[in-house]
Amino acid sequence: MPNQANPVPGTREYHARRRVLVTGGAGFIGSHLCERLLERGHEVICLDNFFTGTKGNIANLIGNPYFEVLRHDVTFSLYIEVDEIFNLACPASPVHYQYNPVQTVKTSVHGAINMLGLAKRTRAKILQASTSEVYGDPIVHPQSEEYWGHVNPIGQRSCYDEGKRCAETLFMDYHRQFNLQVKVARIFNTYGPRMHPNDGRVVSNFIVQALRNDPITIFGDGTQTRSFCYIDDLVRGLLNLMDSGDDCTGPINLGNPHEFTMLQLAALVIKLTGSRSKVIHKPLPQDDPRQRQPNIDKAREQLGWEPVTPLEEGLHHAIEYFDQVLSRG
Repeated sequence: MPNQANPVPGTREYHARRRVLVTGGAGFIGSHLCERLLERGHEVICLDNFFTGTKGNIANLIGNPYFEVLRHDVTFSLYIEVDEIFNLACPASPVHYQYNPVQTVKTSVHGAINMLGLAKRTRAKILQASTSEVYGDPIVHPQSEEYWGHVNPIGQRSCYDEGKRCAETLFMDYHRQFNLQVKVARIFNTYGPRMHPNDGRVVSNFIVQALRNDPITIFGDGTQTRSFCYIDDLVRGLLNLMDSGDDCTGPINLGNPHEFTMLQLAALVIKLTGSRSKVIHKPLPQDDPRQRQPNIDKAREQLGWEPVTPLEEGLHHAIEYFDQVLSRG
């Protein structure tokens, strides 16, 4: 029987490259993560059912000999050999996750169970892409990881909020019961190129409306706040968390601590696009959070991470991307 010091060629231990699985790899965040992993010299398996992910997001990676695409739904078991797993599979915008709320819950819960089972079998390290939505409509501001949240368990957003909360529970139970190496990242609002133009999220909504000179829709009075993290900063945070020591399981907030109102964001987008759009107001959706701002002290201390891209700079990149998308029709 070969030992670890002299493994048989063809086994995973023989290769210096890590074999990394990214579920939801053709999505907005997943496609950027796949790129960075390939740049690091890893083998990347991109898994996606293409409900919200698109082949266009990963078209530039096709042909790379170390990149593989699997059309697969995480709610079904998967049998492959991997060293690390980034579990990003789940629709993340209200428009998409409310389209089929039962499937959204299944993706978060059954998907977590299946990926944790794969990690347990292969002894892989696994990272869960959780969300700031686990805090619900917070009554603590800013939100630190110790805050348990203020979540409506039966509302229209619950399929996503509670699904992600249950996934976090599963990850920590697998860690405690099976000594699995787990990482949990709570991702706050992230934006940048490859966002879906019709995902209903505020940055993409505002930019697309402004580029078309359509009215910019603000729900409520516009004083509600969000914190916006550019995609490159977020991916760097995910990689730092995966690379952290075994004692750093998370949850860890990854987001930009600078807070903006919806009115401020709309004004900045209009300015940067040179749009003729006017702002209109519509009723606030059920359970829409009034405030959202991460406390990232743990990320700074444990990961040496914080976002560095100013909002205006990141919006320039996003606007350029959406301008190209709209020009293609």
